[in-house]
Amino acid sequence: MKKTVEGFALAMPVFFCIVYACFFQVYVAASVPSCLPANVCDTAEIQNVPVDSAGIDSTDVLSWSQSLQASLDELAGSDMFQRSQLGLYVYDLTADSAIYGFGQRQLMRPASVQKLFTTVTALADLGGSFQFVTRFYMNGAVNDSIFSGDLYLKGGFDPRFGNDDMNAFIEVLMERGIRQIDGRIFSDMSLKDTLKWGEGWCWDDDERILRPLLYNGKDIFMMKFYEKLDENGIAHPTAYTEKQVPQDSVTLLAERSHTVDQILMRLLKNSDNLYAEALFYQLGAMEDAHYPSARVSAGKVNALIRSLGFDPDDYNVADGSGLSLYNYTTPELVVQLLRYAWKRNNIYLHLFPALPIAGVDGTLERRMCSGNAFSNVHAKTGTLRGVSTLAGYATASNGHMICFCIMNQGIRSNSAAHRFQDKVCQIITR
Repeated sequence: MKKTVEGFALAMPVFFCIVYACFFQVYVAASVPSCLPANVCDTAEIQNVPVDSAGIDSTDVLSWSQSLQASLDELAGSDMFQRSQLGLYVYDLTADSAIYGFGQRQLMRPASVQKLFTTVTALADLGGSFQFVTRFYMNGAVNDSIFSGDLYLKGGFDPRFGNDDMNAFIEVLMERGIRQIDGRIFSDMSLKDTLKWGEGWCWDDDERILRPLLYNGKDIFMMKFYEKLDENGIAHPTAYTEKQVPQDSVTLLAERSHTVDQILMRLLKNSDNLYAEALFYQLGAMEDAHYPSARVSAGKVNALIRSLGFDPDDYNVADGSGLSLYNYTTPELVVQLLRYAWKRNNIYLHLFPALPIAGVDGTLERRMCSGNAFSNVHAKTGTLRGVSTLAGYATASNGHMICFCIMNQGIRSNSAAHRFQDKVCQIITR
């Protein structure tokens, strides 16, 4: 009897340990959410996106993504969206899976995020070695310091063409001993159509004129050329006319160029509309060499949109800068564009360094100056009246590369939209 009691006493602790372990397992299982948050748009689609799980700890990914979703749900429930619209899409590039969506398929104005479409399409079609070239031709001969014939200045829509470049054109005349131009001077503006502004631009935008021959970004090229002739004592005819360079019987005197990377740094960092349109029209010029319109360039962007698996008829590309009120896209499409670029080094290695960096430079210099987003978020901003957008890349705390697009529409205060967007970025990078 004593042994029975002693055996029972010894067995009781083991029994209670087993019961406790079973109870704890049931409790944990019941406390883990069984699905994504209910507020996430199109949850089933997000769950069904294929994930490359190689080298990824599924437990860590699950807890991180669920925390992110819950935080973004809370932000998306803000009172500000009772009076304005939100489109938000976050994508894990490393896992190749969507993380969060809210109104990601709503058509919205991208503002300067449209510049991403121009940039990616140009890098895909023109290549990273593309040059913006302004050329100087002659058709004639030099005799006793007098040039008899025609001079042609062919615009390459180079917004960086400046004083040094113009001096190089004058120097080539001086080197040939030319002190008098006895003939005609022509400007070749055939790289784009004759429209001076973009479709859907407002009269009070106060934007620079879109012309293929530019001097320091202004439509004063021919005036500066004549001034340089006068400064160097070269006599010349008083007027010039517009005419395309002939296909033959001309000699290239000089050319000046700037790389696409030089253009992209100002285009994206500073969100320069003229630089964006200059790149946009290069797309049209490669398709049609005779005064191509913006529609020709838009066709190249639409071809890329189609290659991404979307119907370009569901969107609208009106210009290259995002200044037009006729541009319409969705956060989902922007994110897929960023995903496309990230997977191609020939595009991404040119795009990524040119994007503004949070708290460091460009249009993000004074935003996200602390926290995990600081110097981490590389993204393009966009601003129109009532519109604020942000789209780009960031690295999450688990080391995953993320791309995202945030579109705020119908807002009265850009600062409120910026605060919201910055909070989103802090969440996805924590």
